[in-house]
Amino acid sequence: MTARHEQIAAELRRAIRREEYPVGARLPAETELAAQYGVSRGTVRQAVAALTAEGLIGSRQGARRVVLAGRRSQSFAELRSFAQWAQAMGREATGRVLAQEYRPATPEDATRLHLAEGVPLLNVLRVRGLDGDPVLVERTVYADWISPAVETLDPDCASVTQRLYDETGLVFAHGEHVIDAVAAGAQDAGLLSVRRTSPLLRVRRVTTTHDGRPVEWSDDRYRPDAVSFLVHNAIGHSPLVRTAAG
Repeated sequence: MTARHEQIAAELRRAIRREEYPVGARLPAETELAAQYGVSRGTVRQAVAALTAEGLIGSRQGARRVVLAGRRSQSFAELRSFAQWAQAMGREATGRVLAQEYRPATPEDATRLHLAEGVPLLNVLRVRGLDGDPVLVERTVYADWISPAVETLDPDCASVTQRLYDETGLVFAHGEHVIDAVAAGAQDAGLLSVRRTSPLLRVRRVTTTHDGRPVEWSDDRYRPDAVSFLVHNAIGHSPLVRTAAG
């Protein structure tokens, strides 16, 4: 027989998937959920903990839970972090900052982040891994208003998205992705343990808050044997999905 907290987690998961609680929305308080399902607050906490572990919701001390994603699979119809995607597959995500420094905003930075040229912006070079195996190189430029918070994060932070939510309440709500293929240069080849000129999947993305304020833009390069992209087409619905390669 399925435990009651598992049943509640399943019902909340379905509600999130149906967008009864869209990304960025707050779940009802524990007392409300306990009354709704006729259970104790402890049972509700168990259900919520399961959804938190899946990366569907975020939890901050003293605050109601916020929906961070709408599915366990990685869909580009919604915005989920690399760490959340890995966790949903049962894989361990790792992250390691190799370099970070402030640089004046270039014309491209200014255009993508809606800022003036020359504004000091934090530039971060980070390698991501799955179960300790390097699969992704990220070159991310953060908007000036969030750069100080990013600068203080642990260099080995596995999920920047979760940490920024925990510490500042920031929700990465919208994203635009441009996907193509590029040849690995000397630096990427060394970081990803592939031969120079090997093909890499590149995703250039801009993420924003709910009100459209740019947070970051990034040039992400994936090792193609680790990640692939899958598109499901339907009338009025064509999400792009990131999957494990194979």
